[in-house]
Amino acid sequence: MRLVPLGRTGLKVSQLCLGTLTFGLQCDEKQSHHILDKAVEGGINFIDTANVYPLGRDMGLSGRGRTEEIIGTWLPGRRDEVVLATKCSSDIGPLPWQQGSSRRSIRTAVEGSLRRLQTDYVDVLQLHRPDPDTPIDETLEALDALVRAGKVLYVGCSNFYAYQVARAIGRSEVRDLVRLDTVQPRYNLLFRQVERELFPLCAQEEVAVIPYNPLAGGLLSGKHSREQATEGSRFTLGKVGAGYRDRYWHEREFATIDALRPVAADAGLSLSTMAIAWVMHNPVVCAPIVGVSRIEQLTDVLAAIDVVLDPELLKRLDDLTREYRRGDDAR
Repeated sequence: MRLVPLGRTGLKVSQLCLGTLTFGLQCDEKQSHHILDKAVEGGINFIDTANVYPLGRDMGLSGRGRTEEIIGTWLPGRRDEVVLATKCSSDIGPLPWQQGSSRRSIRTAVEGSLRRLQTDYVDVLQLHRPDPDTPIDETLEALDALVRAGKVLYVGCSNFYAYQVARAIGRSEVRDLVRLDTVQPRYNLLFRQVERELFPLCAQEEVAVIPYNPLAGGLLSGKHSREQATEGSRFTLGKVGAGYRDRYWHEREFATIDALRPVAADAGLSLSTMAIAWVMHNPVVCAPIVGVSRIEQLTDVLAAIDVVLDPELLKRLDDLTREYRRGDDAR
């Protein structure tokens, strides 16, 4: 697998990033370790997690952090082999400093993540979502202090709008503070709005784009029917499942998938492989985050590395999914 620069940094990561949202809920510890082993064997050296994972089945706050614990039991002896990214800012407890992006919240979150991950640093720390109650200067100061202390090497964000990324970069430049070097947006054939403003900004500022949901929560695998979601999939996981159904479980999306099936078949690809390869084809994308709940699912994921999409195929995909680029759909 080819290594690519993480934005403007000197760090290089694999073309695919392993997402771990499933660890601790859809996968037990043993299964999760097998998936990690198989991913590393396949050339993936980039692992993404968050201090609130796993999410689903209305676990509340009690189960949050279990995913990091599972990675932490796998990590000893392998720390030098991987680039490890985690996130903060989401609610991990009922106290005010167990949520958001204040100085104390970020410090509390990072100390907890390091303990669970059994490491003394993370390569990339990302703000999971914007915090409207905390000035961005305070957040950047907290991140800067962590980088200076060696507990974090690079910082980034997830689920930020383009204007929020631009403002954070501007304040970093004015204040001479650590800068956002990664952005994690939702991006796939059924959600392309980020192509309009966020992607041009990231290209200009050399921010690494690490998109999540390249398979639209599994819908682009083609395994679901309109009548019923596959049991155990993300679409069946309590409040999280309800959120995924709100995003993707609509007749328009299923009609698009029906139209994409013959395109993938004509190209000699599985629908999953084609969808991931399409995300990877965008030059602004650094490494899509791919999550699996079964080790055999890695086959289609890893196959995307060697796929070259020809101009005719790209045009067909663009024609079929161009409507998802518009910003008039809040889903």
